[in-house]
Amino acid sequence: MKTVNVVAAIICDDYKKKTKIFATQRGYGEYKDGWEFPGGKIEEGETPEQALVREIREELGAEIAVHELIDVIDYDYEKFHLHMNCYWATVVEGELQLLEHEAAKWLEYSELNSVDWLPADLAIIPKLAAEMEQALDIIMKRPSV
Repeated sequence: MKTVNVVAAIICDDYKKKTKIFATQRGYGEYKDGWEFPGGKIEEGETPEQALVREIREELGAEIAVHELIDVIDYDYEKFHLHMNCYWATVVEGELQLLEHEAAKWLEYSELNSVDWLPADLAIIPKLAAEMEQALDIIMKRPSV
């Protein structure tokens, strides 16, 4: 089975607080209408981080900062094996625009299961939920100033 190496940006509103993450809906191909985290294939000679910056520029027209690797997802689709490096990211320049996707949403912790995720992307949701819940707990327990 062919392996496809990709990267995905888990774009959050604030790297420390992580109250919202950005999800996109595919506008093309076999998995059209499925929800995913934006990103794409790693080209020869690129690091995963370089590929992610390029892909987000091409797909969403914005510049991002790539933060820590969250997880590596391996998923067998019917026709190929997907090897996906998932990174936290934040927008550092520009506005997110839908250049290739048909829709997008900023999702809060309570909304993570409100979209129809593609199977490989669904695999990382529990880990994201745990990190967002932990950040939410920290925010809620912080004394007011």
